[in-house]
Amino acid sequence: MTTKPRKPWRVILTQNGIQLVEIEHTSEKKAYEHVRAGLRSGADTARVEQWEGGRWRHFETLTAAEFPDAV
Repeated sequence: MTTKPRKPWRVILTQNGIQLVEIEHTSEKKAYEHVRAGLRSGADTARVEQWEGGRWRHFETLTAAEFPDAV
């Protein structure tokens, strides 16, 4: 069995289909703070993943249009 990572939330930011950054976070709240900041900084898509059942699982994909305060 694979052990749970210390940071079980991951955010992957992309712009025009190119991955800009992949950062792990300790909480869902911190992950979404990073999503908002990344979309404000020019990323157009943020993929949020959560460690579950021994592997990373897709949680949600968001765009800048879904965060009106980010644009």
